[in-house]
Amino acid sequence: MTTESLTLVRFGGEVFIKARRTRSAFMARLRDNVRDALSGDDGPPDVELGWDRLYVRSPDGPLPALARVFGISSYSPIDIVVPATLEDIVEAGGRVFADRVRGRTFAVRARRAGRHSFSSHDVQVGLGSRLIEGSAGVDLGDPEVAVHVEVRDDRAYLYSQRVTGAGGLPLGVEGRAITLLSGGFDSAVAAWLMLKRGVAQDYVFCNLGGDAYERAVVQVGKVLADDWSYGTRPRLHVVDFAEPLDALRQGSRERYWQVVLKRLMYRAASLVGQELAADAIVTGEAVGQVSSQTLPNLRAIEPAADLPVFRPLIGFDKQDIIERARHIGTAVLSEQVKEYCAIAPGKPVTAAAVAAVEREEAAIDLEVVARAVAQRRVLDLRALTPADLVAPYLFIDHVPDDAVVLDCRPQHQYRHWHLPGAEQRDEYELLQRFNKLDRDRRYVLYCAHGIQTAHIAETMQRAGYEAYSFRGGADGVRRWAAAGKAPQGR
Repeated sequence: MTTESLTLVRFGGEVFIKARRTRSAFMARLRDNVRDALSGDDGPPDVELGWDRLYVRSPDGPLPALARVFGISSYSPIDIVVPATLEDIVEAGGRVFADRVRGRTFAVRARRAGRHSFSSHDVQVGLGSRLIEGSAGVDLGDPEVAVHVEVRDDRAYLYSQRVTGAGGLPLGVEGRAITLLSGGFDSAVAAWLMLKRGVAQDYVFCNLGGDAYERAVVQVGKVLADDWSYGTRPRLHVVDFAEPLDALRQGSRERYWQVVLKRLMYRAASLVGQELAADAIVTGEAVGQVSSQTLPNLRAIEPAADLPVFRPLIGFDKQDIIERARHIGTAVLSEQVKEYCAIAPGKPVTAAAVAAVEREEAAIDLEVVARAVAQRRVLDLRALTPADLVAPYLFIDHVPDDAVVLDCRPQHQYRHWHLPGAEQRDEYELLQRFNKLDRDRRYVLYCAHGIQTAHIAETMQRAGYEAYSFRGGADGVRRWAAAGKAPQGR
């Protein structure tokens, strides 16, 4: 048999302590998740389930995705498989590993399962004696090369590499939760920690900032879905929170806005969770990180949820969270996401009483939240293509009242006609120097056809700016203005 594509997979330690029936279910789920992680154009690989190991055969060589499958403690690409006899092990091990240990210290580590005429110590001594010549000697404490032999019944598996896995529990064995995803460092890391505990998730995004903000959150969700959610199909529920936000501002006092906003988001997550029969809500809150996350405020917010609220980051420092985000792969994306939830311009309440917050919320018609949830868009994150992550969020067909309009056509075209109030910017200069612009403003760009400015807007969005290209270019802007839709003063 060929062994180039064989990988031995070890389960996480917690799987072994489960009762026999639970352990079997966990192992079967892990097998299915591995198949999903490694499935390619030719379908899933051959995955053989043993009592304490998985054996993966794949024609694709190294399988780095295994390091992101929860429930795996480690895995090893197998160099060779031989009959479980001492003679075959020593001969094959000497042949395969002689060059690898030449001039380097080494150790042989052996373990057996089953009945054999030799011991693990016999394997270590026999193979070690074969490899000692040409090496730098045996170092049992910290060898440069560790040669491993696992003897299982009638076969022996030889390898020298052991790759650490993600650990935790197989994804999907602990039910489903709804995670409030904002796109920042915290919510993504909180989601990942619950994925590691076997909890499948859908994500609720309460959009306070328009298409550019949505695009940033979708990209963060895409990393969690594509790289860490094998065996599941996580969805992003995009809830337009413009109407709930307006109702909040009209119905409650400014200093309570932050706390009441979080209650409305909890209600939105609860409504989605009830539809999907979820067991809990997950948030990225940590004690004391912002005004809404003091202990009194968290207590005042939680009664708005109809499901248990889990806060896996409750005791984390911000730097700890950022370091985990780097490991997960969301940090680069999250650091470009602007803060949209900080809506109170003055001094927000930091020790709100439950009764006081409930009185503030009572002035709001909660049907606005129910309507927003009912009208939400649902995105299958794993099905999104690179084009889906870009095109829907680049173009705009109107100019918001507060937007800065940048006309990126040549000077002579700008002088001939431009939207009143638009600033002329050279395309090349803008692309090189947009980082000098105010990050807190919204930008609408247009050029002759809307093509060049789409590229500039995408670059600006990736850098954390809210920027759009007007659909149809200058002609589109002219038609929009001629229809009398331009705000007064433009």
